[in-house]
Amino acid sequence: MSKQKEELEHRLKLRNIKLSDYDDIREIMVSIYKNQGGAWTKEELKNQLKAFPEGQIAIEDNGKVVAAAMSLVVDYNKFGDNHTYDQITGFGKFDTHDMEGDTLYGTDVFVHTDYRGMRLGRRLYDVRKELCENLNLRSIIAGGRIPGYTNYADEMTPRKYIDLVKNKEIFDSVLSFQLANEFHVRKVITKYLPSDTDSRAYATLLEWINIYYEKDEKLIGNKKSIVRLGLVQWKMRRFSNVDDLMQQVEFFVDTVSGYKSDFCLLPEFFNAPLLAEFNDMDASEAIRNLADYTDEIISRMSDLAVSYNVNIVAGSMPEYDGKKLRNVSYLCRRDGTQDKQYKLHITPDEASYWGLQGGNGINVFDTDAGRIGILICYDVEFPELGRILAEQEMDIMFVPFWTDTKNAFLRVNTCAKSRAIENECYVAITGSVGNLPKVENMDIQYSQAAIYSPSDFSFPHDAVVAMASENEETIIVADVDLDLLTKQRKAGSVRNLEQRRLDLYSIQWKQKK
Repeated sequence: MSKQKEELEHRLKLRNIKLSDYDDIREIMVSIYKNQGGAWTKEELKNQLKAFPEGQIAIEDNGKVVAAAMSLVVDYNKFGDNHTYDQITGFGKFDTHDMEGDTLYGTDVFVHTDYRGMRLGRRLYDVRKELCENLNLRSIIAGGRIPGYTNYADEMTPRKYIDLVKNKEIFDSVLSFQLANEFHVRKVITKYLPSDTDSRAYATLLEWINIYYEKDEKLIGNKKSIVRLGLVQWKMRRFSNVDDLMQQVEFFVDTVSGYKSDFCLLPEFFNAPLLAEFNDMDASEAIRNLADYTDEIISRMSDLAVSYNVNIVAGSMPEYDGKKLRNVSYLCRRDGTQDKQYKLHITPDEASYWGLQGGNGINVFDTDAGRIGILICYDVEFPELGRILAEQEMDIMFVPFWTDTKNAFLRVNTCAKSRAIENECYVAITGSVGNLPKVENMDIQYSQAAIYSPSDFSFPHDAVVAMASENEETIIVADVDLDLLTKQRKAGSVRNLEQRRLDLYSIQWKQKK
């Protein structure tokens, strides 16, 4: 390699700043901040490194510092939004640094003019975010200059200028870069840097939220990140009584628990084989008699949840109170508590054949493995319900279903995948297979259990986490990462929840829960 070529080759290295870097840093600062006070003194840099060496970051090229980012940790409540640069940095000495604080405060980012266009600033912002996450700090806050404002100050307010920069009608060399790096403007600050004449002493108060921040980190009992789902694709077979039915249920709960699953999902009307006992009755009378078993089944299901240490979404069963026949799914938590979700939308066949009626409420349920919602079969075909659950910060939607034909299954399946993508959540679905030749209206079954996710770089490209074989009795067990949902909602390629036009439309729940 020729000497000339060797001199032109970049060797970039990211590292913490050392006091011996002062001359390189001063050279950059004098060039960039000649109208804002120039460079720090060597003594100021020494104090900054002494206060918080981990927060002072440089990029060197062939041994020379060509870019740097400076920061400190503060208890932000001590300063509030109306601070100045000198107040929050202790006049550059960083004696305001507090490792018990909750905020990483960015004081400076600068790049040598010869290295513009190499996106070194983006690298520095990324490493700052990494530092914020690793220190478990709530956010990064910074006061941002708006140097381009000097060209518009006579015709518009700073707020109007900022709005136009946000909308890309105006380019600002500092603010446009910060917005592109996922910072948002909280407010406009006055007299932040009185010497900054280009910004007319105004500044933007910028914030980047650490979505992984844990306010009170505990040694045990923290919210799970990786959650294991177990789905039972259930074969309809003849059972002579509830004991036979529960023996088969326990087999699957035991199997799923053996894989250390956090949830076990059963299908809609998994107890339908017991209808054979009432074949001599009218269909509407038979299903009301089937409802008599629901309390016993749920009691025994709850015991299984505790015994096998797994949260059970107990498919669905009929419930009859003497006036209304409804379809209900029980959540049997492994701590012994229960909740239930009624099916809201009743198919024409269910209404005419059995006289089923829909419930009137919908909820997100807290568990030790995330916040979940339950939509029974037909309900998943109504996108409003999924969005209402998503607005309550649901992580996983469970969809127990019963379908007889492939086209009926595909309606449920296609809509379930859509709910996962549009609501940035996981959706787990399962149904039953096989046949019940002597049970009216439950003759044949079609199912292909699956777990769906959003479709972005952190997830499977086809949004399929796991999928069972068609029409075979089986289980699928798969892990889902709840932290990836948090990342998706704040930093995904598209952000369906965050970017809704709530100024134009909204979904309103009319009934009181």
